[in-house]
Amino acid sequence: MRKGIDGLAALIQDSFQLDPYSDAVFLFSGWSKDRYKCLYFDGDGFAMLYKRLDNGKLQWPKDENEVRNLTQQELRWLLEGLSLQQPKAIAKSAKGVF
Repeated sequence: MRKGIDGLAALIQDSFQLDPYSDAVFLFSGWSKDRYKCLYFDGDGFAMLYKRLDNGKLQWPKDENEVRNLTQQELRWLLEGLSLQQPKAIAKSAKGVF
């Protein structure tokens, strides 16, 4: 969790071959999973949010090198301390199927 904006942007681009200037929020967690950083490019500069949780930990994916594309709901679950796989969540249905 030592990297700043430039270090995280370089990591996004060089290690994960993603565009840090895209319309995406990039989320990073420390090894203890009780803190995270969000990096976002808003069109004229980068914004970075750093948060340390007082109670609890993130249910972060096991593979620390795994890059995942999350839905807004999955991001909310993760930041609320819930698992990305919610067994009781209602699954999305295919539209137009009766």
